[in-house]
Amino acid sequence: MAADGGSSPLQLPCVFSPKSRQYLALCAQDGRLRVWNTDSKTLHQEYVPSAHLSATCVCIAWGPCRTVKEGPQRKKRKSEAVQVEEKADLLAMGTAAGTVLIYSTAKGALHCTLDGGHSAGVNCVQWHPEDSLLYSGSDDTNIVEWDLQTGKTRSKWKADRASVTSLCVSPDGKLLLSAGQIIKMWDLETKEVYRKFTGHSTAVTTLCFATTRPPDSNGLYFLSGAAHDRLLSVWQVREDRKDKNSVVSFTLTDEPQHVDLVTSNSKEEAVRLAVVCKDGQLHLFEHFLNGPCKKPMSPSCTVQMSDTKDSPVPIPLLAAALRADTRTVQLAYGNHLQPVMEKVEINTAERHVCLTRDVQTSLSLSIETAVSKVKTPIVNAKSKVLVPGLPGHQAPIKGISQGSEKRKKDTDTKEVSIAERLGEIDLSSVSAEKGAPKGTASLQTDNFAVLLVQGLESRDANILNKVFQTRKDMVIKKTVARLPLPAVLPLVQELTNRLQGHPFTAVLMVRWLKAVLMHHTSYLASLPDLVTQLGVLYHMIESRVKIFHKLTKLHGKLYLLMTQVATNDSTNTVTDVDHTAKLVYEEESSDEDEASGDEGLPDNDSDNWEEEAMEDDKEEQADEEDDDPDSKTDSKANGEEDMEHGNESEEE
Repeated sequence: MAADGGSSPLQLPCVFSPKSRQYLALCAQDGRLRVWNTDSKTLHQEYVPSAHLSATCVCIAWGPCRTVKEGPQRKKRKSEAVQVEEKADLLAMGTAAGTVLIYSTAKGALHCTLDGGHSAGVNCVQWHPEDSLLYSGSDDTNIVEWDLQTGKTRSKWKADRASVTSLCVSPDGKLLLSAGQIIKMWDLETKEVYRKFTGHSTAVTTLCFATTRPPDSNGLYFLSGAAHDRLLSVWQVREDRKDKNSVVSFTLTDEPQHVDLVTSNSKEEAVRLAVVCKDGQLHLFEHFLNGPCKKPMSPSCTVQMSDTKDSPVPIPLLAAALRADTRTVQLAYGNHLQPVMEKVEINTAERHVCLTRDVQTSLSLSIETAVSKVKTPIVNAKSKVLVPGLPGHQAPIKGISQGSEKRKKDTDTKEVSIAERLGEIDLSSVSAEKGAPKGTASLQTDNFAVLLVQGLESRDANILNKVFQTRKDMVIKKTVARLPLPAVLPLVQELTNRLQGHPFTAVLMVRWLKAVLMHHTSYLASLPDLVTQLGVLYHMIESRVKIFHKLTKLHGKLYLLMTQVATNDSTNTVTDVDHTAKLVYEEESSDEDEASGDEGLPDNDSDNWEEEAMEDDKEEQADEEDDDPDSKTDSKANGEEDMEHGNESEEE
């Protein structure tokens, strides 16, 4: 018996149908459910939920291959059992809005919607193996038991203090495993805790029963995997209740993304396990569960995939399913939007197996079988195709005559390398000064958009530096507006990394970030894991805003201090002014003796000038302290002499 592991809320769900493995159901980044046929390797069905952007699909679980239990048809079920088990029908999808959608592959439409049970996003869904029941765990810390015949909640109970991230029902349908960080085993009849296990330090993303034995025989085992944890832990349910710690650990290269296993029915039968990690590798295990094992178990075989280029690039594996044959494995690899499915025989005697595949040819084969809605225009040899972009970028249009071959040769000879394109772009020169036409601005922004996409894909620092050095707001806005949607999130991550650097570069990066948020807000809001993607940016902006308030206070204090120091320096540079008079001149008006006065005054004035000069020389030779009484007596003496001269003139 095979069991599929639950998928993490942060990962894109991808699950094979049970038993026959005929279908592969997955939800990609666009929120659509796609069901692929593994035999014909084509798209079987596609379903777009009404709220696929606001309520994205978080988890998927296939229902058991069976008919619904009804009274009149109970006798017919045995004769029809073989036909029913060939195909899986119902598919449960948990959404971020808290609803559970039941999709029917037989009808090709939505079967029913289960809502009203959760107040937060659904993280995991699990079917009961026999009864028409479904269990869902949510961020509201509750587990809901749904009755599919009525479409309503049958029971609801609080499972944990934290979010319920994973669920698993035992093969006999009597026990239920739930986990946030602590793993709990529930009795489904009484809805009470049967056992508690230590769990993991992070959120548990995978729960699977490894054996089908009853819990009172010390033979019931299950395994668990958690986010950011490179181990799969195996737990034993013991009668003496000494089962809080794990008994076996399986080592992985990264956190588990998809787990498939064949359960063990007895001690003599080994558990077969296939684990696809987040790094795209597949690990195969085979182990006999008969008590604790101190050393972690390494995989018996590790499978990697790469393309057939000169410098091989790894191809990520999305999911793997074990077949009845011990050597055959059903693989799904490539992209979530266009996966490639294949049955592979793996030589488990080798520890490391590397499979080389040409993904482009396999994709083209599967696309040709599907009906294409895109029509390629028929172009004659004389017609000319105008394509926006850099020279060398040509449209993939095929002509009828031989003229297309000549045109293809011409384009090959005129192909321009990225280094030459960068050399042609002079960011410091302004096109208006050189008298360039108006069309060069749009061409420049188109060049920037193409170069920015190439730089983000190749992570070339030289290309990105050239593009990010521009200071023109209009060029930045048009470049961001021309970006394709898949390049928006890598651009935001690159801007976040550069914002953490020197403040001078951060000033330029803020302009780009502002343009991205203005043009692509609707796309960013549709991403389910936007908070985790922009977490670093949020924390960085928040920390800088907190420091900015303190810096403004410090700036104000420093400004007051500097102005005070500047005013003190200016007052010290001004010398003290000596307010004592250097010359005193007194004029007396006498109408009667005007002539006599005029004759005698110059002589007296000259005497006074000489006396004043003598007084100045004495003062300069004296000490720094001024003798005020002496100056007063001198002035008095001068005044008396003036008066005497005046009297003499009057007497004359």
